[in-house]
Amino acid sequence: MALPYLWEFWAAPHQLAPEGDWRTWVALGGRGAGKTRAGAEWVRAQVEGARPWDGGRAARVALVGETYDQARDVMVFGESGILACSPPDRRPRWVSGQRKLVWPNGAEAQCFSAHEPEAMRGPQFDAAWCDELAKWREGQAAWDMLQFCLRLGDDPRAVVTTTPKNVPVLKGILGRDTTVTTHATTRDNAAHLARGFLEEVEARFAGTRMGRQELDGVLLEDVEGALWTTAMLEACRADEVPEMDRVVVGVDPAVTAGGDETGIVVVGLGPDGTAWVLEDATVAASSPSEWARAVARVYARWGASRVVAEGNQGGDMVEAVLRQVAPEVSYRKVTARVGKAARAEPVAALYERGRVRHGRGLGLLEDQMCRMTVAGWRGGGSPDRVDALVWALWELVLAGRGAGPRARVL
Repeated sequence: MALPYLWEFWAAPHQLAPEGDWRTWVALGGRGAGKTRAGAEWVRAQVEGARPWDGGRAARVALVGETYDQARDVMVFGESGILACSPPDRRPRWVSGQRKLVWPNGAEAQCFSAHEPEAMRGPQFDAAWCDELAKWREGQAAWDMLQFCLRLGDDPRAVVTTTPKNVPVLKGILGRDTTVTTHATTRDNAAHLARGFLEEVEARFAGTRMGRQELDGVLLEDVEGALWTTAMLEACRADEVPEMDRVVVGVDPAVTAGGDETGIVVVGLGPDGTAWVLEDATVAASSPSEWARAVARVYARWGASRVVAEGNQGGDMVEAVLRQVAPEVSYRKVTARVGKAARAEPVAALYERGRVRHGRGLGLLEDQMCRMTVAGWRGGGSPDRVDALVWALWELVLAGRGAGPRARVL
């Protein structure tokens, strides 16, 4: 009889609170990844004692949702909410007039709306569960007010369960030394999801930037001054790709093994003059010959007419390595005479004019694109995928069309 309620037995690793000394646990995950159940079970673990009338480590809990209705309907009464998770002898009762749960041992949990931060002025708690914080309209104000409330007990803690979004309040929490995180994708919880749901959302969103956020639970950032934004990239998405008149493979080679990846991006020109980004085949190669073989395979698979690669660092070595593994490849070396941002700007302008479309499976490339700004690259490592994209589109669309003499393809 007790087995269904022994959460440590059933839980996936990402649904269990991390060990150690932390103030906030952020459980990031895709839609349906089991975040709500993790939050509800954590509250149970805080308030329940060894026996139904024994006290737990927490006696006053704040339950904060985007709205009061969502806190009540999802966190309390939902299929993965607190009431559904609780065994009969420890199940709390709902006091609707006070918007709270009361356990047999006297512990209480009160519901709040993040839309009304001032409602948290006055109460005090020793634990809190915040659901879908990245959606909160008054996110920063609500979170700040909650911190003043977490002042009971020896070790007040908060759990945040949310699908990540690029909002300052979430990024601020993640950046604190006292925060720990777990992560899960939608597919990690496939056993508890309707098969039709998973098939439908993966068919529609897998391999897209939105899919990386909503299914993979990845925090995607559009940095200030970015040449590309999430909205821009979603607007250029297409599922049906036409036959290409010409295909080019752009390469940004990693000269040393064990360093940056070798960017390999395939771009085609459609019959109406629209450029299509067809594949991101970027590899982390252990040697130049390994990435050269990867380029040759992509070249053959797409029936490409040209490989275009930057020769600034490797010089003639890039062509020499490529010729060793694929002597038949048509190759052109390009030389960068301006910085990465300057040569990327005309390419970004093609997107603004609707001249470029994206297929699926380009999530990692699009992540890099949204971190390339007018002032330069704002990410870690090298923007190898973006560089390969830029060279391919220069060759396919901009070369010889007055795009600027200082960044000419040579």
